[in-house]
Amino acid sequence: MLRKKKITFVINYFYPDLAATSQLMTELTGRLQNEFDITVIAAQPGYAGENHGSKKLFEEGYLESIKVVRIKLPEVDKNSKVSRIKYISSYFLLANIALLKEKGTDVIFTISQPPVLGGLIGTIGKLLKRSRHIYSVHDFNPEQAAAVAYTNNQAVFKIAKAVDKLNCSYADQVLLVGEDMAETLKGRFEGKTVPSHTVISNWTDENAIVPLEKDEPAIQEFLKAHGLQDKFIVMYSGNLGLYYDLENLIQVSKQFVDQPDIVFLFIGEGAVKQRIQEYADKNNLENVMFLPYQPKEFLKYSLNAADVHLVVNQKGIKGVSVPSKIYGVMAAGKPVLGVLEQGSEVQRLIFESGAGVVIEPQNYQGVVHAINYLKSLDPEELREMGLKGRVYLEENLTRDTSINKYRHVLQSVAGAPELKTSYQVESRP
Repeated sequence: MLRKKKITFVINYFYPDLAATSQLMTELTGRLQNEFDITVIAAQPGYAGENHGSKKLFEEGYLESIKVVRIKLPEVDKNSKVSRIKYISSYFLLANIALLKEKGTDVIFTISQPPVLGGLIGTIGKLLKRSRHIYSVHDFNPEQAAAVAYTNNQAVFKIAKAVDKLNCSYADQVLLVGEDMAETLKGRFEGKTVPSHTVISNWTDENAIVPLEKDEPAIQEFLKAHGLQDKFIVMYSGNLGLYYDLENLIQVSKQFVDQPDIVFLFIGEGAVKQRIQEYADKNNLENVMFLPYQPKEFLKYSLNAADVHLVVNQKGIKGVSVPSKIYGVMAAGKPVLGVLEQGSEVQRLIFESGAGVVIEPQNYQGVVHAINYLKSLDPEELREMGLKGRVYLEENLTRDTSINKYRHVLQSVAGAPELKTSYQVESRP
């Protein structure tokens, strides 16, 4: 019997972490564990303040047949650059050590977290271990950091971009989560050989998140518990991070204070949560509410409590990052108010599916008009708009579709026997 190929995933976030990347990678490795010998190297859970009591630098355990190596890292204050640097540097050093200790790795799978250094772990590992490397880019950096002026140091920007170009060119396969990101990759290597790459969309479990009406008992209980009965809920559910312009978008809520039936509900954690909470408190915005991340098993209810979902990105993020919350919103069959650049991946999905409306980033008055427009629609018309997203997702963006594409790439790079699938994945030269 042939030895199963060993894939070592160095992915920072993993079960039971609440980060979107954790949920995606946990599902991916779980679905592939019978075909590959899988090791995951990840930080101890802590994305949303999860507690862990381990004092060991490296702690090994198993999730079913997946070997999991946990790295103990310092607590991070996402509002502090110094704290972030300390966290990222510790992760980079310890993840490299953990990877080098792994024996018999055929393929190293890394993601673009932490920025640039996530890919560099794979570059170093490939060089030292003579393994192959798959680099999964969820966010292009330093382009993402530049879009929000995270640093104005051009020397740092140029060095970081050069390093990440090296990561891409040295990888055996680059994976991208959007067609617009493929254009960014090509732009990085204009006039030169573009690394071999494949576009694979992120996903949600469309069987776990399904359209539900607001009279569902669990949804009614949720609404009642938070005083949201008979409210038109504009929801943002996910990472309250640096790249979504939330500090300006929160100001839109001031223009709806005379419409008490409209509520802006932010569910999640992140670097700007404290700032936008302070803005709401300072301005006595009773139409704004904040809740922590909801348990994964409750998402099908919390997502369906909304009338409209905000899916947003900062200006300049087109081709750099794809907000994965769109897949959960489409699975729930809810209308989308996208604040997104024309030609971006999610703008394309909303346009092709007809599941909502899109406003350009920084057009705040346009956002106001869009909310008023969506609220003015007949409830059945609004419902049908959202369900178009569900239909589109079932036809184009299922979990099996994306995981089968990952399976094909891993088999190809690892040199493992391929299983028959109903389609072929295009690998772009």
